[in-house]
Amino acid sequence: MNSTLSSPPWTCPFCALLCDRFGVDAGETLKPAGTTCPRATRALAQFGSVPSQATPLVNGQPVADDAALDAAARWLRASRQPLFGGMATDVAGTRSLYRLANACGAIVDHAHGRALMHGLTALQDRGAFTTTLAEIRTRADLIVCVGSSAPSTRHPEFFARCGVGERASLQREIVFVGGGIDPALSGTASDGVSTRAIPLQGDLYDTIAALNTSLSARPPRGLHPELAALVRRMLEARYTAIIWTPADLPGEHATLLVEGIDRLLKTLNRTTRAGGLALGGDDGGATVNQTLTWLSGLPLRTGVHPGGLAHEPHRYDTARLLADEAVDALLWIASFTADLRPPETAVPLIVLGHPGLAAACTDRSGPTVFIPVSTPGIGSAGHMFRADGGVVLPLAPVYADSLPAVTNVAASLASRLAEVAA
Repeated sequence: MNSTLSSPPWTCPFCALLCDRFGVDAGETLKPAGTTCPRATRALAQFGSVPSQATPLVNGQPVADDAALDAAARWLRASRQPLFGGMATDVAGTRSLYRLANACGAIVDHAHGRALMHGLTALQDRGAFTTTLAEIRTRADLIVCVGSSAPSTRHPEFFARCGVGERASLQREIVFVGGGIDPALSGTASDGVSTRAIPLQGDLYDTIAALNTSLSARPPRGLHPELAALVRRMLEARYTAIIWTPADLPGEHATLLVEGIDRLLKTLNRTTRAGGLALGGDDGGATVNQTLTWLSGLPLRTGVHPGGLAHEPHRYDTARLLADEAVDALLWIASFTADLRPPETAVPLIVLGHPGLAAACTDRSGPTVFIPVSTPGIGSAGHMFRADGGVVLPLAPVYADSLPAVTNVAASLASRLAEVAA
């Protein structure tokens, strides 16, 4: 028989939407109460109804907490260039990890750093008009979803969070460019929502370029009729929201797509209102990027070196650094689920992770320290930034965990490094 451990408001930390409209039920494992979100269901199933009693490991062997911390500190101290990867944590964890990075001269990247860099580079180069979930909910009469992946594929609650289908008085049109109509919208036609899908004209790069050109002083001939109709609709709309998922944008040069979308938004804002929303920053990516920028003035993919900070969005990619053997130690943080496994590498690996990662750390042949940590929003409190940037939400724990939080482990490691330096 299930019992409710947490009733609303409980903030779900398992995607960047940070939904706070449902609770948590306890059975054999945790389950969401008040939603059928498959992402929350899968993540909560990785937690029992009582706190985990996981044990630290060094090279696959159980050890005491202090022994694991001593080994991890020793490896960081011996490293000439450590890398902090994964970085799936909350605000407090990021703050402590940044202080630890200062102590050992680490490079900091996130597991979803490559997708995050598309929007960040475009923002740095061209600026952007962004929107929020609240603005979409209250103002957007036209929502344009760009790309082959439907928003609900990675963020099942997206349209519900935007109020789609809740207010019949706000007539909405949702257009999908390059993909089919999102299955999450089935049954919303009676609620003042109309949907349609538009094929690409060439590939996505060509299509975004064609939309931009059609808004210029000399629109091109031969524009696909459905794209031409979309341009007219965007110009007539009271508020247009353009939505995309950075992780699903095609090609190595997806930054150009984001720049094209930003250019489209800027042109629309000359005569009407429009804003963009990138559905990215999962596993704490949005949180870590915002917190690091606040602390250092620079975003992810920054090296905290003795000679100063260095932001290298291309060079400081985790996969590239490991392939080029440019780092000699990896601290991997994965506090939310066991799905964020560390990459294959021969360098010494320190994992601050979900207890479910213990098996993956035991199977490694290289030197490995595994320290199980608490999950913010499950076993400990915390704070996270939402995907739309300016909103920070508190994470209430479901129960009191027996595991340390990432912020405590990072502080313990920094303390050990400071003692040796002194």
